[in-house]
Amino acid sequence: MASRIAETVPKFTSETLRSAAKQSEACLTVPVRLRRAIKRYVREQEEPHMKRKVLSLSESFNVIKEVNLMLPTSTSKELVEDPLKSMESSKRWKIKSSYGDIGLKYRADQTVAYVASRMPAVYCACYRVLSEVRRRLPGFSPTRVLDFGAGTGSALWALREVWPRSLKRINLIEPSQSMQRAGQNLIKDLKNLPLIQSYDSIQKLTQNICKSDRKHDLVIASYVLGEIPSLKDRITIVRQLWDLTRDVLVLVEPGTPQGSSIISQMRSHILWMEKRKCRKVEDASDEASKHLMALKSGAFIVAPCPHDGRCPLDNTGKYCHFVQRLERTTSQRAYKRSKGEPLRGFEDEKFCFVAFRRGQRPRETWPLDGMEFETLKEQHAKRNPEDLEIDYEDQFESEAENISYEEDPVSYDSDIRETDVISENDEEEEEQEERAPADLGSGWGRIIYSPVRRGKRIEMDVCRANCHDGSEGSFERVVVTQSKNPTLHHQARRSLWGDLWPF
Repeated sequence: MASRIAETVPKFTSETLRSAAKQSEACLTVPVRLRRAIKRYVREQEEPHMKRKVLSLSESFNVIKEVNLMLPTSTSKELVEDPLKSMESSKRWKIKSSYGDIGLKYRADQTVAYVASRMPAVYCACYRVLSEVRRRLPGFSPTRVLDFGAGTGSALWALREVWPRSLKRINLIEPSQSMQRAGQNLIKDLKNLPLIQSYDSIQKLTQNICKSDRKHDLVIASYVLGEIPSLKDRITIVRQLWDLTRDVLVLVEPGTPQGSSIISQMRSHILWMEKRKCRKVEDASDEASKHLMALKSGAFIVAPCPHDGRCPLDNTGKYCHFVQRLERTTSQRAYKRSKGEPLRGFEDEKFCFVAFRRGQRPRETWPLDGMEFETLKEQHAKRNPEDLEIDYEDQFESEAENISYEEDPVSYDSDIRETDVISENDEEEEEQEERAPADLGSGWGRIIYSPVRRGKRIEMDVCRANCHDGSEGSFERVVVTQSKNPTLHHQARRSLWGDLWPF
């Protein structure tokens, strides 16, 4: 085994490892088109007492959290491990009431409060997740998309930013009429939109679309499963969404213990369901039927998990979530309350997510296989004495040029600045990052929580795969020191919460 690894040609260099591992985003700015649309919509509605209504909306979300906490753990475990055990299959996969009857209903004033206070943050979380899906799947360009629980269209705006040219048709499912009207109002000034159709429920979608057109390249459900207090209906809906998925399914929830628990339950259920199909394939005697079932069975995690085994954070008191910082829009600064302190120009949106893809996880060599690293002592031994000479004149000139004046380097009133045109330099940077994307193999771990820096020693909590097939995973502390591996130490210093870590 050691000789085989030693002879492996490395896939990455020390320079390309960093670009491949980079998944986190800096402080995001909501696109100027969306900011203007939100400002125009809120101004047209002229709702009085907006701050009070924003606070009321926040309290309604807290009620949902309390309902989720009341769900019995035993029922949750039973449904995830064997959903066919406790009830008849004929009744199990049918929702007696539509999603709108069991979820959170939005009044017109609550919808306006949602657009003003929550939509920018939800957009940034969706954009962060979909951007990672694009980086991990460079050849994936969805044409047909289903957005379940579309709300005011946060995911739709993110989809247009991530895949602006490939989208042909987007189906939206949103039972709240006020949310549908708000979403239509926000996009009315946009040009070159794909074909967009709204439905009240999954049942209406399947009734109005022929069977051959029901499959979607990408299905996304963001910030919606937590609004459904019934765990049985929640799992039923996710199964129906998976049946409507041709390639990729993305689930996004708030970065709370309840949201993480929902994502973990749905993750376990879909993987269990597809493993059950794979076992049926192995037991099939007819070769033709076995080949047909093999093409339709199987699922693996694109992100964030590097493996398809049991979540190592279950029953540990910790939960998997990520953070995206965003500049607050003028509507957020106007209507959000602060606890006696000036409202900051940014906010941190916590979220958790999972992205599934149909098929089997590809077997890839691990990124560090075949790579050799020098210790700090070995690097010092190879240094050229001429490289240690310092040109003091150049140093003083550079220091004089880099004087920073006492001014605010960041202006958060971003409704005025920022253009819609991407500069050529930005395009070149994006192309350089995508030259060495992280593959879908199990050799990339995920950094959970912020790395801890102690002098020349960096400690990271990493979720990683234990084997090359990605069937099992673990959560462990990775320690990198400058003396033993300066190359990886240099990368660890620049790694952030949510980035990948090579093994």
